[in-house]
Amino acid sequence: MNPISLLLIAGICALVVFWIRSLPANKRGGAVIMLVLVLISLALLLLAITGRLHWIGAIFAAMLPFARQIFPWLVRLFPFLKLLYRRRNQQRTSAGNVSEVQTRILKMQLDHDAGVMYGQILQGPMAGRELGTLTEQEFIELLQYCRQQDEESARLLEAYLNKRFGDRWQADDPGHSDSNASPQSGHMTRQEAYQILGITPGCSKEEIVAAHRRLMQKYHPDRGGSDYLAAKINQAKDCLLNP
Repeated sequence: MNPISLLLIAGICALVVFWIRSLPANKRGGAVIMLVLVLISLALLLLAITGRLHWIGAIFAAMLPFARQIFPWLVRLFPFLKLLYRRRNQQRTSAGNVSEVQTRILKMQLDHDAGVMYGQILQGPMAGRELGTLTEQEFIELLQYCRQQDEESARLLEAYLNKRFGDRWQADDPGHSDSNASPQSGHMTRQEAYQILGITPGCSKEEIVAAHRRLMQKYHPDRGGSDYLAAKINQAKDCLLNP
């Protein structure tokens, strides 16, 4: 294989890895499965074109007796694998890899490892939809709805749009002049503060300070974050250290 082909394959692999890491954590598993299915389909197509597909049939026929014996064991093992996967996700959340901010209209999660935000709409005409499925026009409509119903939800959505699109979305937003309004900081419970900092109840003062510092390094306005997120992170630290 010549060097150009190797560079091309390496570039495609790097793009695929970057795409998977940019997805929300709860969707990466499905993306990997889809990628594997696409690769298998391409491999089968290549074998069919080169006239070697009959080898697949021969291998499948040879493995069929073993598959009949293994399948019942896999069915019994599936609940344990599901439980293991759930515990692994819980451990990741408790380890401070994910923070959560919730308002009346939005529930947002911040994946610290991938550096992305993703969330769900809780109420309104688009209730139940994931933010990642909205079109540009739907984002503007949702933002206008948030400004009418709950200013804190509007600030949170603006932070999401800035993180995902930069300043481009403001050109289509008729109310973008209001984006610089100072974030509101209402009452925050200790449970909300723990979720925002991505730590579990009972953490020491040092762990709270470390979580706050780690988040501010990623979401401070001077580092591409937003005033709203920085205010929420500061408020969470103050809530836990100065109840």
